[in-house]
Amino acid sequence: MAKDVVMPRLSDSMEEGTILNWLKSPGDTVEQGDELVEIETDKANMVYEADAGGTLIEVVAEEGATLPIGEVIARIGEPGEAPSGDGAAAEPREPEAASEPAESPAAETERAEAPQEAAAPAEAPPQPAPAGDGRVKASPLARRIAQQRGLDLAAMAGSGPGGRIVKADVERAAAAPAAPTPEPGAAPAAPTPGAAERPETAKGGTSYEELTKLQSTVARRMAESKATAPHFYLSVEVDMSRAVEARGRLKAAAAEGEPVPSFNDMVVKASAIALREHPRANGAYRDGRLELYSRINVGVAVAARDTLVVPTVFDADRKGLRDIATEARALAERVREGTITPPELSGGTFTVSNLGMFGISSFAAVINPPQAAILAVGAIAETPVVRDGEIVVGNVMPMTLACDHRILYGADGARFVDRIRKLLEEPLGLAL
Repeated sequence: MAKDVVMPRLSDSMEEGTILNWLKSPGDTVEQGDELVEIETDKANMVYEADAGGTLIEVVAEEGATLPIGEVIARIGEPGEAPSGDGAAAEPREPEAASEPAESPAAETERAEAPQEAAAPAEAPPQPAPAGDGRVKASPLARRIAQQRGLDLAAMAGSGPGGRIVKADVERAAAAPAAPTPEPGAAPAAPTPGAAERPETAKGGTSYEELTKLQSTVARRMAESKATAPHFYLSVEVDMSRAVEARGRLKAAAAEGEPVPSFNDMVVKASAIALREHPRANGAYRDGRLELYSRINVGVAVAARDTLVVPTVFDADRKGLRDIATEARALAERVREGTITPPELSGGTFTVSNLGMFGISSFAAVINPPQAAILAVGAIAETPVVRDGEIVVGNVMPMTLACDHRILYGADGARFVDRIRKLLEEPLGLAL
């Protein structure tokens, strides 16, 4: 008896998923634990492993389809069982037209004597069905591929349900020969009179891009944060001169291939120590009460493709600088490769966001709800500073702490960020 494979819950906040790539085809043998399908969730792209063995007899959800948790996406039958049809989702059949009543002899005579109608024009190729808002119906994967290859979805015929454009349609259009280009010297088409005056054409052509699950989640959470969490900001400047010297010594002493802690790794470690000393900053506001966490898990914002991802360094207060450096680099690499897993993106109690590598001097970040605060870190710059009564050149790094006023008050936040500053200015304390 065939077993249904349903859209799995791959993260705690997942409500629906998008089929990105089937790793097995109808008729293939599937063992329990085999990689079956790649699914885009609200946190990452994940590969789902089959929980039963047999033969993949039917793929119900095509690539690019978005389905809620629990919906059937495929069926696995007994070993050796033949696939049903071509394995694709069955298309709804068009209802047959009602039979016409028989014509009377008089009607037949009149029709025979009537002049013949002109031949009907050739049937036009199918056009993609527009969505309710006037946009062309296409799967997110199809839109992404079309954008990458510079293809116009409006010029394609959709073969999916309801005329929806799917991945195969885009690949077919990409493989088709390009339309002949006009000969040099040919006069361009005259613009429509008054086109420049119409508001809908003043901005030129308009294209649309569907948000991925992760982008939608980031947009929703950031909007909720600004709308519900009363932000206030505390800015300090950190003299990183001794930290620069300490990192230079660490780099000189590092063996070949051994990771050298970055300044951001130092910020993560300093934040973790300060969080241990200021537990309210390591909490959250939920349902009218405070949650204080025993573990200190620092999220590190990483710029991924077209979005922002925050993997977590767990128990950062208990780890040395080199351990944090090794783990942070591995997490960032998995983010960029798209192999990061939901558990690695969960459990954060505080976040560090660093844009210094882009030359940003300072900025204010949006709190990652329901956390109490987020630390925004700018670029280190050589700046005159007063040291022992003399003006010398120092390496100054700006930091801005965004606080949720429901958890942290001004004095609480000030003491917390000042502790981070002191730890960075005397980096020997980071070895604790």
